[in-house]
Amino acid sequence: MVTALVRMRGALQETRLPLELPGADEQRTSRAEMVDQLEDYVIPRLMTLDAPLLAVVGGSTGAGKSTLVNSLVGTRVTTPGVLRPTTRSPVLVHHPDDAQWFGQEGLLPDLERVTRQTNDPAALQLVASPAMTPGLAILDAPDIDSVEERNRVLASQLLAAADLWLFVTSAARYADQVPWDFLRKAADRSAAVAIVLDRTPPDAVETITTHLARMLASRGLKDSPLFTVEEGEVSEMGLLKTSAVIEIRQWLQALANDQEARAAVVQQTLEGAVRTLARRTHQVADAATEQADAVRRLREDANEAYDRAAVAIAEASADGTLLRGEVLARWQEFVGTGELLKSLETRVGWLRDRVVNAVKGKPQQAERVTVAVESGLETLILEHAEAAAERAEASWRSTAAGQILLRDAGEDLGRASRDFRRRAERVVRDWQSDVLDMVRTEGADKRSTARFLAFGVNGLSVALMVVVFAHTAGVTGAEAGIAGGSALLGQKLLEAVFGDQAVRSLAERARQRLESSVSELLDSERRRYTDLLDSLGIEPEAPERLRKTARKVDDLRFAATRAPQESVSDSRDSAP
Repeated sequence: MVTALVRMRGALQETRLPLELPGADEQRTSRAEMVDQLEDYVIPRLMTLDAPLLAVVGGSTGAGKSTLVNSLVGTRVTTPGVLRPTTRSPVLVHHPDDAQWFGQEGLLPDLERVTRQTNDPAALQLVASPAMTPGLAILDAPDIDSVEERNRVLASQLLAAADLWLFVTSAARYADQVPWDFLRKAADRSAAVAIVLDRTPPDAVETITTHLARMLASRGLKDSPLFTVEEGEVSEMGLLKTSAVIEIRQWLQALANDQEARAAVVQQTLEGAVRTLARRTHQVADAATEQADAVRRLREDANEAYDRAAVAIAEASADGTLLRGEVLARWQEFVGTGELLKSLETRVGWLRDRVVNAVKGKPQQAERVTVAVESGLETLILEHAEAAAERAEASWRSTAAGQILLRDAGEDLGRASRDFRRRAERVVRDWQSDVLDMVRTEGADKRSTARFLAFGVNGLSVALMVVVFAHTAGVTGAEAGIAGGSALLGQKLLEAVFGDQAVRSLAERARQRLESSVSELLDSERRRYTDLLDSLGIEPEAPERLRKTARKVDDLRFAATRAPQESVSDSRDSAP
């Protein structure tokens, strides 16, 4: 069981719930409380079942907890708070013979052990008193309703580490909501609880105790002992009369002296804590599932926006869309705008040599085409990157979790990155350089031919770009003839130098490199969104890991419950 609980603690510690989803804050608090209880109480207690019974005295502000502790011990061991809220360390009183049980390796291991009075709430003040009964320790905790959050958190932590809750309230405050919230938690996990109604006017004892008993019964605590301490004078040492607390003292001493009774209390609280922790782990797992689902949806939204952009750029750079405007004008200058182009629009079967001989392009005209292509491609990429950023941001803004992530992103994710245009220019230029290298490499053995020399590397690379841009011939209407004719002319130029198969291979390689470069560029933009999600540390496997550890704890708990029953059954079967 210890191993299973250690693994459950590890799974809880590793689980992240960073997104602001409904109920997430409550589950984050719950997860932290569970880890604390496992470390402070459950695991150490399972490893030291013979340790003294730890009774934690908790309650509301002004209930008289410290005075009660001093009176139970019979000497002043803890200082009551004159001014509230009182910030001081919790005080644990034990018999000197039990000192070894309360070292740093035992319960509440994260609290520093001290033997002096201190105001440090991160320290546990140990007081060895011969007046204490061996086998029993009493811990005076801060107020559960303190105006100081640190006191409230510490009080909750200490109560979760108790074998027995000695809950102190007063006649004036016994119906307050905060104490009952703590008592409800005790009832939920079947913790051993005793109630002390302190500072009760003698004439109101019967009325108040009757009402309080009914409240306890209605909240699942009808079997919890209820003690009454009447309002009375306090001695100079800060002690109540012995008669006022004798009933509580005798009850605690009886528990300490009866090993079986003491073990039963410890077992009751421990089993209840383990059962509740396993159940609450499933609740944290459900919250972790919601977190993982939310991250998956946000990631899908971002991916969908940028995938659409990549597809749109690929289509627009392959269907002839780019063969218009400035690109088309500069290309026509290069190939000539006379009868050749007009004839190509209607007579695509011209002989290759006649087409080639008609081209009058000059190197400077090829460069103008290159510049126009560069500008057109950059504009196309930028427009779709901006559109993708807007779509992704709009999707995220439709959820509360996405809104918070966008708010904390540190940049405007609804626009392309500030340096995107510069990076897009570099990608386009690098691609054009790749196309030039492909033409140069492919024509390595043709550089001395008349046709290669007539067009030059720049002219042929321009022609290859034009062929790539009408890869799918997707344009329609009047543009179809122009774009199609332009692409056909570019293809004929290339075929005249390299041949049919080589042109198809060049065009396909150039097209793939362009799509790959654009995809990498868009991925860098996409990562602005996905890196935010990755930084959350949400693991899709976390929910199942939690459930698996909780199921293992439950299996062991059920097995331990069945074992005594089977033992009894076996003894009956073997009886003569």
